[in-house]
Amino acid sequence: MHLAAHFPGVNNTTVWADPRSRSQIDFSSFEHLARAAERGTFDFFFLAEGLRLREHNGRIHDLDVVGRPESLTVLAALAAVTDRLGLAATVNTTFNEPYELARRLATLDHLSEGRAAWNVVTSSDAFTGENFRRGGYLDRADRYTRAAEFVATARELWDAWTPDGTPRPFRHQGQHFAIEGEFTVPRSPQGHPVVIQAGDSPEGREFAASTADVVFTRHGTLEEGRAFYADVKARLARYGREPDELKIMPGVTFVLGDSDADAQERAAGIRLQQVSPQNALLALEQIWGRDLSSYDPDGPLPDIDPDPESSLVQGRVRHGDPFAVAARWRALSEEKGLSIRQTVIETTGRQSFIGSPRTVAERLTEFVAAGAADGFILVPHLTPGGLDDFVDLVVPLLRERGVFRSAYTGPTLRSHLGLAEPVWKG
Repeated sequence: MHLAAHFPGVNNTTVWADPRSRSQIDFSSFEHLARAAERGTFDFFFLAEGLRLREHNGRIHDLDVVGRPESLTVLAALAAVTDRLGLAATVNTTFNEPYELARRLATLDHLSEGRAAWNVVTSSDAFTGENFRRGGYLDRADRYTRAAEFVATARELWDAWTPDGTPRPFRHQGQHFAIEGEFTVPRSPQGHPVVIQAGDSPEGREFAASTADVVFTRHGTLEEGRAFYADVKARLARYGREPDELKIMPGVTFVLGDSDADAQERAAGIRLQQVSPQNALLALEQIWGRDLSSYDPDGPLPDIDPDPESSLVQGRVRHGDPFAVAARWRALSEEKGLSIRQTVIETTGRQSFIGSPRTVAERLTEFVAAGAADGFILVPHLTPGGLDDFVDLVVPLLRERGVFRSAYTGPTLRSHLGLAEPVWKG
């Protein structure tokens, strides 16, 4: 089983009202979570990315006012206070350039002695693009073609030095990039940093099968996980890849208790904190695309239809057909007699694994054994101490079962993940 830690920052999972919650921008918070993950012999530490502060009804989204630090800078600092933990940065291919980013990632791989990873994400929206010189220039249909060429170009740059330390000129001519010259960074300890990909569309799955070493997916249930796992693994053969060359790791949450009943009670309390009355209306407005501030969070859902062309929410993804989502929410609300807040709690972001440490260890093991995942990226609800109990209480049980390492067996992230060093293609 592979395990990674997602730093709980700017999202609705984090319970900021909890007195144990601290800053998500102070370095001490990043260091605390990273040290806990390394104590638990996790594969890697994972940072998300945000290139613009999100807006809701023309105002900066409340969660974003605490700031969003740049991932690679944070990870470079963490390389100095950790020894074996992988360091994964989310970096966008739409608003970066291959030469610059390949240098930064190769540098991190050298500084960390082979622990760097890149979570490849794309963006096509003009809202984010306004922060950049070429704001909004990329058609949505082109985002994966640019991303694929971006990763391929970065790998050409990482191969511009021979394994014995000889630099060679590079030249790339493609649809999106035409660059040539000499790369300034020697081949790094892993050959190439590990490439992670997050995307569930057909294009995203194909991109992962052709390019990625790890997939970060949101499929947290056993049934959804098995379907996604089988689909993506089946795509590998057409690229000459074996199933174990791509690790599938869903992002999951967890709540631990002294007993299963205690954990369920704690989970219910956490959900009430995560979905406050205000947050319930914000979640509803994200689906409806309308100002619903006059509605009572403890009252019924709106009887008006969503506005599919709305620009009320900027910088956040609206998942799925808003009319279909609204219909599904209304049906659930009527069936169970749920208010707006109760409906949002019922339908969004529930904890994936709830129970005593032994129950959670059993369920995690079941998912891997059933072919629903190769491991998990854990998203705790507290910054920065939310991983501590998992490391102290669940990891020892996984080790007892023989499904998780007791110590690191190699120095690099590729060794943690069981991935071979890329063959040099100079």
